[in-house]
Amino acid sequence: MSRQPEPESTQPPADAEPPAPVEPAPPPPLPEPAPLPRSEVMLPEPELPPENAEPPELDTRLPELSEVQPEPRPETGVAACLSAGPRPQAGPNPRRGPAPQPSQESSAPSSAPSEPAQAEAASNAPVDVGQVAPTSRVPPEYPARAQRRGLEGHVEVEFVIRADGSVDPSSIRVLSARPSNVFDQAAKRAVSRWRFESAEGLRRARQRLEFELR
Repeated sequence: MSRQPEPESTQPPADAEPPAPVEPAPPPPLPEPAPLPRSEVMLPEPELPPENAEPPELDTRLPELSEVQPEPRPETGVAACLSAGPRPQAGPNPRRGPAPQPSQESSAPSSAPSEPAQAEAASNAPVDVGQVAPTSRVPPEYPARAQRRGLEGHVEVEFVIRADGSVDPSSIRVLSARPSNVFDQAAKRAVSRWRFESAEGLRRARQRLEFELR
């Protein structure tokens, strides 16, 4: 029977030296940066102050001091009155004469009107003639409201008659009425259309209008 060869041991001997460490390979060199493009704008270089500039000299001299005396204060109160002494009294001025007095004729107001004005006012004033019978009398219209209610009454009016015999409508006024504010407007409208005899000047007359149902 044949003997098989023994397999070789892969373990290193105990007295064998350890292998040397492997050094890493150096890194490749970095590429150089590209040069910057040249600019056409040139900035001026700043001017620096000279290093040997001497500091300015300071004036260390002080102004001369002078002693000032305080001014005396004015006296007040009783002391000031005593020191001032009596004041001279102002005498009458010989050049000034008595003030002229306004004349009584110019200062008196002309309150009284002139004679022609009085005569004209007297002629324009109406003359009171009392009750005068008209030459043309327009009867008043009976108010429908008073007629429906069966009301009767009277109105006494006063008015001015012009020179031509017509009545001034603006001068008509009610003196008395019964009942009040019922027949007033009807009486005024009727009297404003009345006619009287013509005369010189204005005349003030009165009339009583009766309102009766028939």
